[in-house]
Amino acid sequence: MDAEEIAEGRERWAKRYASAAKRDADFTTLSGLEVEPVYGPPEGVDDPRMGRIGWPGEFPYTRGLYPTGYRGRQWTIRQFSGFGNAEQTNARYKMLLGAGGGGLSVAFDMPTLMGRDSDEPASLGEVGHCGVAIDSTADMDRLFDGIGLGGVTTSMTISGPAVPIFCMYLAAAERQGVDLSTLDGTLQTDIHKEYIAQKEWLFPPEPHLRLIGDLMAYCAEHIPRYKPLSVSGYHIREAGSTAAQELAFTLADGFSYVELGLSRGLDVDVFAPGLSFFFDAHIDFFEEVAKFRAARRIWAKWLRDVYGAETERAQWLRFHTQTAGVSLTAQQPYNNVVRTAVEALAAVMGGTNSLHTNALDETLALPTDQAAEIALRTQAVLRDETGVTNVADPLGGSWYVEALTDKIEAEAEDLFLQILALGGETGDNAADVAREAAGRHEIGPVTSGILRGIEDGWFNAQIAESAFTYQQQLEDGTKHIVGVTELTNTVTADLEILRVSGEVEQGQNALLAERRAGRDNAAVERALADIVTAARGTANLIEPILQAARVEATLGEICGALRDEWGEYRENAAI
Repeated sequence: MDAEEIAEGRERWAKRYASAAKRDADFTTLSGLEVEPVYGPPEGVDDPRMGRIGWPGEFPYTRGLYPTGYRGRQWTIRQFSGFGNAEQTNARYKMLLGAGGGGLSVAFDMPTLMGRDSDEPASLGEVGHCGVAIDSTADMDRLFDGIGLGGVTTSMTISGPAVPIFCMYLAAAERQGVDLSTLDGTLQTDIHKEYIAQKEWLFPPEPHLRLIGDLMAYCAEHIPRYKPLSVSGYHIREAGSTAAQELAFTLADGFSYVELGLSRGLDVDVFAPGLSFFFDAHIDFFEEVAKFRAARRIWAKWLRDVYGAETERAQWLRFHTQTAGVSLTAQQPYNNVVRTAVEALAAVMGGTNSLHTNALDETLALPTDQAAEIALRTQAVLRDETGVTNVADPLGGSWYVEALTDKIEAEAEDLFLQILALGGETGDNAADVAREAAGRHEIGPVTSGILRGIEDGWFNAQIAESAFTYQQQLEDGTKHIVGVTELTNTVTADLEILRVSGEVEQGQNALLAERRAGRDNAAVERALADIVTAARGTANLIEPILQAARVEATLGEICGALRDEWGEYRENAAI
């Protein structure tokens, strides 16, 4: 890009910046030096990179979605939390909000994640251990007691039974008197990543995709501020993928959900703003910054050029970040505070919209109050003491960062071609191939490739190979983990960790029995029958599931009715 074009771009950016809202804050260095809100090439200098980088708030959004960067709005501090029963988690939420948290992020226990009630045999010993136990809307009432759902953004990390859990959340909001159209937050819902990485599915892929399509349509019409689908790369990275694989597999999943929305006749400019993303922030600082910048650029180009999105909001990639749980070590756990701070800084320098920082003891157990507070304060220090919020995309223009951004983008585009080839589409440019194939199939071309890759175990094989390569590098000394593969001597004593009592499971099961005895069981049976009727036809399933939640049908009952109708999924054995 020549100097004249760069000057025109700078002028466009300056006009948008001047008209945008900014925080009332001091945007100088610690020593009082004035800093500009954004930096670019010196005036009069040509820079060919600017065509790919652009300016903050302009397509392709490599440098961020907003012209102001964090001068306009800082990232949301959203701590992922849940353990034991609803009352215990409610107390933790109130502590987090009081300590500076800006939103809630709900962690569910394993029975809930698998769509099972706490008193089912398969739930024995797991109730409340990796998150909060939720069996019915009454638990949602307790979970958010004293927390107005109309005034706080709520993220829920659950995919297989996401729709029934969301309907319980809606029913709880109704009981608080909240206008559902005003609710704001994010539901994970991403089923592709379950088959690819996390393995918490309920049904075969097609019924899950139907539920997701129903949810997208329902939210677009009735709850426009709520984001019904958070496409999750976090679990793909935690399973052992590389940064480029995390990026490519996650964005491909996102493209598939765009194809799903289009197949439902939805307007991409209406439903695409309801899609958000969830990425891992790992320990390689510059690689992570480059990954986030490449993600925004790829998504914007594909949404505009392949799927026809015309509005800025439909082209924006909004994302939440969590620091890398897999990078935490049980050995010398206080080192984890440093790891988390570096990873959080990478997320911020990459322009994350919200952030969770892991606690130092999470490799051993759910975090204690003290560990959770340290994790929260880590974000506060980054936000309020380091000056990183003063400048939009402060690493933009770095030769190293821009080269890494381009390299990760190129690797992702190559992986897109491989995914399309799995679905029978071949060519030299992934976006061109997808655009040419659009409209020729009932299932979109990226979706076809993903479903074939799941069935054939291709994704699993790719991730397993990357994880194996990294393990070999640790064992041969090419890579290092402080306190594990080097510098293993320590004076650190064992940590006191949070333990969930077995009494939680006993109490939860007793409450569940009381609810079943006290509810209108005839109304529950009618609601479950209506769900089955809708499942056998083409009606949107959200309203009948919401009605079941209102009359206190349990999660296990709702998911069980759908399991009986649709069957369970069994992964093909790898040979």
